[in-house]
Amino acid sequence: MAENKTQPTSASVDDFIDAIENRRRRADALTALEIYKEVTGLPPVMWGPSIVGFGTRHYKYATGREGSMPAACFSPRKANMTFYVGDEFEGADTLYAKLGKHKKSVACLYVNKLDDVDLDVLREVVARQFALSSAP
Repeated sequence: MAENKTQPTSASVDDFIDAIENRRRRADALTALEIYKEVTGLPPVMWGPSIVGFGTRHYKYATGREGSMPAACFSPRKANMTFYVGDEFEGADTLYAKLGKHKKSVACLYVNKLDDVDLDVLREVVARQFALSSAP
C-alpha cells in the first residue's frame, strides 16, 4: 500500500505562518495556533507543506489501509481557514449552530475569517474533536 502523502516534516511552523502574505489570514493562523497549543498542550509540527498538526494518531480502515495523521490540525489556506474537525463528538450539532458563519464538510470546518465565529465555541469544537481523536 502507498504511504500517506502528508507526513510530519522538520519545517518551521513559525516560518510557515510568517510567510502567509494575507495579513488577516496570518493573524488568524496565529490565533488558531494559540488555541491548538492551549487545547492540546502539544507543540505544533508541520505536516506536509501547509498543515499545522498537533500530536499523532494511528488509523486503520476496514480495507487494511493504515497510517498516521495529526490528532488535531488546521491549515490557513488562501480561500479560508480550514480546521480538520468532524461532527462525531458529543454536542457537535449544538456547537456548530452557535459557532457563527462557517461551512462544513464531513471532516472539515471552513471559516473565511475568525472574526466571523465565536472563538470560545471554536475552542470547544477543537477540544472535543481532539479528545475524540486522541482517545485509545
